[in-house]
Amino acid sequence: MYLTLGVMAHVDAGKTTLCEQMLCHAGVIRRCGRVDHGDAFMDASRLERARGITIFCEQAGFSLGTEEGEPLEVTLMDTPGHVDFSGEAERALSVLDAALLVVSCAEGVQSHTVTLFRMLRARRIPALIFLNKTDREGADVDRTMAQMHRLLSGDCVLMTGAETDALREELAARDEALLERHFEGDASREEYLAGARRAFAAGNLYPVLAGSALLDEGVDALLRAIAALCRTDWASHEGDAFAAQVYRVRRLGSVRYSYVRATAGHLSSRDMVQTVCGVQKVSALCSAQGGKISPLSELHAGQTGLLAGIDARPGERIGANCGTTGQTLVPLMSVEIEGAPPLERQTLVAHLRELEEEDPLLSVHPTPRGASVGIMGAVQIEVLGSLLEERFGDEVRFMPPQVLYRETVAAPVIGIGHYEPLRHYAEVWLRIEPGKPGSGVTFEAACAPNSLDVNWQRLIGTHVLEREHPGVLTGSPLTDVRVTLIAGRSHLKHTEGGDFREATYRAIRNALMQADNVLLEPVVHFEASLPQEAASRVTGELLRLGASLDAPLYEGDEVTIAGTCTAASFWDYPSRFAASTRGHGRIASGFLRYEPCKDQQSIVAEMGYAPLADEQNPPGSVFCTHGAGVYVAWDKVREWAHCAVET
Repeated sequence: MYLTLGVMAHVDAGKTTLCEQMLCHAGVIRRCGRVDHGDAFMDASRLERARGITIFCEQAGFSLGTEEGEPLEVTLMDTPGHVDFSGEAERALSVLDAALLVVSCAEGVQSHTVTLFRMLRARRIPALIFLNKTDREGADVDRTMAQMHRLLSGDCVLMTGAETDALREELAARDEALLERHFEGDASREEYLAGARRAFAAGNLYPVLAGSALLDEGVDALLRAIAALCRTDWASHEGDAFAAQVYRVRRLGSVRYSYVRATAGHLSSRDMVQTVCGVQKVSALCSAQGGKISPLSELHAGQTGLLAGIDARPGERIGANCGTTGQTLVPLMSVEIEGAPPLERQTLVAHLRELEEEDPLLSVHPTPRGASVGIMGAVQIEVLGSLLEERFGDEVRFMPPQVLYRETVAAPVIGIGHYEPLRHYAEVWLRIEPGKPGSGVTFEAACAPNSLDVNWQRLIGTHVLEREHPGVLTGSPLTDVRVTLIAGRSHLKHTEGGDFREATYRAIRNALMQADNVLLEPVVHFEASLPQEAASRVTGELLRLGASLDAPLYEGDEVTIAGTCTAASFWDYPSRFAASTRGHGRIASGFLRYEPCKDQQSIVAEMGYAPLADEQNPPGSVFCTHGAGVYVAWDKVREWAHCAVET
């Protein structure tokens, strides 16, 4: 059996230390490295060892014995815990069979812990929980369990030190088949174990174990729980056509590796595989053990491997189920990067594009003097600068961060796009209306098949969803809208696929020029735990930022303050928070939602975007008259349109 197990945690919960102990117990390494000593096996990057945090998702494999006799082949993935690198952690989620969520018993459940748990539950990934640092002063298992029941799930069940009868009650309550046997009073140990496996796989049971990774307490019990509860059925997909999910890209020298988890079939080196870019040949097949790469003869369903020779990016599916899977996380800020002479702009952009292959959330956009990239936080800026210097020798400077806005519409509007230069023809009518918050851009066709062929309608839908469409207020991406195709026209001889792309883009832009547009800004949710004597000072600071605060929660000598704030105001507050609490507080934040901007008019004026000057996104259309194409301005297109549509 193959199992891909991701280890996740809020930063400083002891996640990497626990991974080291698990690998040591499994015989992969002889001695445990330490993050603070810079010699952790799973922190292979020089940047990780220098900073003492996990930045990249590294993996290692080991084998566990099971009661059935069939070994459980585990791929352990150590994911970043810092919120600035949560995009890397989210990409790993796409290939996990189960997760191990590490919670510090001293600090308790923190806001990023809640975020990670919700991500796991949304993807229906079974999870075990390890309460770490029970040796630390202030560690309290009962208090942390109460927090988990309140903030995570009532199905978190403590296994460490639990009385047998009480534990059996908990297990029976979460599995209907076991419950009946439990009441009959003669359920066997094997039946309780089978019931626990079913409840665990269904997300009705989150087993909790406690210990100290640093002191090697509770690690054996954790490994036994993994071996007992985690079951997969990848063998049943072995006979299917090969398919895999790409979750990471890494360059070693001149070789580019795509990290994949096979979901069906098997693959050998030199095999041909379907990718988003076409059919490509696998030039090498390898496995990863920490930072070390070694050849692999075959990749089977359920295994992870590294493929060289193919052009695939994180989030893509290759093989039989070829396609793309998007990320739910989005960067909230962007920063412009300029190269110091003699570094040329084109060279800098090329280097950033290479890094974007590894982290698609960078979303590189060239600017007149350099390029802008999306970022999750201030630490990521520092790491990005170090990566550019280490890998390419680039010396760069960063401009002050800017908010990444979005745009939407307040009311329905109809846009028309027409593209008819000589020997081309396409016309598209789209209705754009407000969608649900967080829905992004959705598409539906409400156009009769006898007026436009269904294949053309599907192609229009593809063009609506294939890219981000800039708004007309600030050029920020359009979001939270429903786009409906209401009419269209093709020509039997002259229409080509690219014609509908042009017409679709112009129809969207045409609609936005007429719309009541709304500028959206990102809002974050934060949670701060601090000594009570600093509460009034921190509360005052947050209110001056314009934050909305929940009722404070008092627990012992600490108070927890949670609330929401715009990302622009909250961006650099964590550094001030450290000073306000004299280093005795903890604060974490994460993206919550986009909301209408409170100061839209001044921000639009400040950004100075001119939609009619954006030559890459014209709102007008091209019509044919007297044998030549002529550009018609956006406000005159309806007068020239060929479709007759009642609106």
